[in-house]
Amino acid sequence: MDLYFLGTGAGMPSKGRNVTSIALRLAEERGTFWLFDCGEGTQHQVLNSPLKLGKLEYIFITHLHGDHIFGLPGLLSSRSYQGGDTPLTLFGPPGIRTYLETALTLSQTHLAYELKVQEIAGGIVFADDQFEVTAAEVEHRIACFGYRVRERDRPGKLDEARLRADGVPAGPLYGRLKRGEDVALDDGRIVRGADYVGAPIAGRTVVIMGDTRRCTAAVELARGADVLVHEATFAADLSPMAQQYYHTTSTGAAEVAAEAGAKALILTHISSRYAGEEAEALAAEARSVFPNTVVAYDHTVVSVPFGSEPSEEERE
Repeated sequence: MDLYFLGTGAGMPSKGRNVTSIALRLAEERGTFWLFDCGEGTQHQVLNSPLKLGKLEYIFITHLHGDHIFGLPGLLSSRSYQGGDTPLTLFGPPGIRTYLETALTLSQTHLAYELKVQEIAGGIVFADDQFEVTAAEVEHRIACFGYRVRERDRPGKLDEARLRADGVPAGPLYGRLKRGEDVALDDGRIVRGADYVGAPIAGRTVVIMGDTRRCTAAVELARGADVLVHEATFAADLSPMAQQYYHTTSTGAAEVAAEAGAKALILTHISSRYAGEEAEALAAEARSVFPNTVVAYDHTVVSVPFGSEPSEEERE
């Protein structure tokens, strides 16, 4: 599991940053990726990345401001031409269905796959045997959601050395034992899977926040997250402006991470006024409050390993 940042800018694209879009890559977990927001130009960013639209499984939209949705019609259309024929489900605030139906109908765009649109109001919006996604409304000028992606716990490690020592033959029986089943051996012994499987491996949690002022809802959504992705539109000295325009500062995002007990913080949605070293200054401000903080750039990749903090971002 890792996060691939396709766009990290705020409001409108700049030479250094495209507008918001983040991919959660689940190559090992399910061979797909999920997309969070889709600002204008996102499909061009995809072309310069390892991502393939045919592997796109779900889209989660935080809110209906243009820098988060203007790339949707083109990306959905291009997916048809790039081998995407499996169903695609999109989650977003009320109004997203009308927006897409209007854009696709008036442009006479025909998709080669089934597009499902689910308008949300918070709570659990998606769940299967691997993941659960919860949405919560945060504080912005229009209805806006953050998303909490929780991976379900995995079975513990099978103690194969002990099984061999106890004379349990290797083979398909090991798979059944790892699933916690009891199996009967040819010699009449009953082997209990629970006796040979370690403690479950805790699943990972990634929280991706929409545009928001610092608020209690954001803290609760991010509680205990392995990685929190939070907007940091402004530096700390522009806190009044951030409050006025329903955005967060670098230190405000860090305060959310600290209060929530998150393990790592990634800053994104960076104003174009902070270019180059100035963006790193935002991260430095945040680290004065929450040390494990990095700032994302377009095409930054952050891995989310089990049982430890995310690695330092890699540029691809």
